[in-house]
Amino acid sequence: MRTSQAMQDCIQDLVDDTRGILAADESSGTIAKRFADIQVESTEENRRGYRDALLSASGLGEYISGVILFEETLGQHNAEGAPLPEVAWKQGIVPGIKVDKGLGDLPGAPGDRITFGLDGLAERLEGYKAQGARFAKWREVYPITAHNPTALGLSANAEMLARYAAQCQALGVVPIVEPEVLMDGDHHLARCAEVTEAVLQSVFAALRQHGVVLELMLLKPNMVLPGKSCPVQAGAEEVAEQTLRVLRRSVPAAVPSINFLSGGMGPEEATLNLNALNQQPAPWQLSLSYGRALQQPALHAWRGQPENVDACQQALLKRARLNSLARQGKYRPELEE
Repeated sequence: MRTSQAMQDCIQDLVDDTRGILAADESSGTIAKRFADIQVESTEENRRGYRDALLSASGLGEYISGVILFEETLGQHNAEGAPLPEVAWKQGIVPGIKVDKGLGDLPGAPGDRITFGLDGLAERLEGYKAQGARFAKWREVYPITAHNPTALGLSANAEMLARYAAQCQALGVVPIVEPEVLMDGDHHLARCAEVTEAVLQSVFAALRQHGVVLELMLLKPNMVLPGKSCPVQAGAEEVAEQTLRVLRRSVPAAVPSINFLSGGMGPEEATLNLNALNQQPAPWQLSLSYGRALQQPALHAWRGQPENVDACQQALLKRARLNSLARQGKYRPELEE
């Protein structure tokens, strides 16, 4: 089937042993908050200029294999008039698209959340494909409390991810499946491990039920981490050990790559943890799909000023290069200097 070949080609372009995925798909509300931190107004032109600066950083394709874009960015152009998806692909960076429509409360499960966006998804995917997107991403979130996620929260979120992934594959689009167990809270590492294992097992049960081809998808999970407010934090080796333990119990080896999200981790912490993960044997590529952990230094170097574009790009390239080393288990903290 032609759609299957298109997905196989996309996986081949996205997955290798040195590169990762840049998440540049912040919603309008999220990018406005990021810009507010650097006193920049979130206008369409500022958003376009910033994302153009990221995608046109010369040499980025050495370290980044794909980029997740927001719907607005997919239709924008650089200063020379080239579509931004083409700017990315010119460097060998596969353009992708965030397709979910945001979060709401899950009725019947107080404290749990659910993501919207299945209505009209097939039609939107066809439009995104015409604009150059070759893969998609959908995120479900799981808060940890004494009672969450509930059994309903686990099953409802897994069902959404599976229906999205099946729809993508029916149209020849590679799905990135993102179940994110949130870092918010004071829970210990063991509680995160317990919840993450339950989440992943429910997700893969639903994926199998919906006939999703595991070889033609990517997984974007959280690492197993204690809550941000937990008084006992974990070192990189312990994070890697517990994360891999959960993954081996829950994720079939057929999945070609696991691209971790950075969540609330800082840039250096995210790189250090990824490096520790890649110093252990695993049946999958262990890669990244970071947003803030790749972009934060670049955003602060840019500050909305055209004369800062080069500094912005150099900051992005540094983080991308260091994470490429972490992909290979070769990162050292002294390289930050």
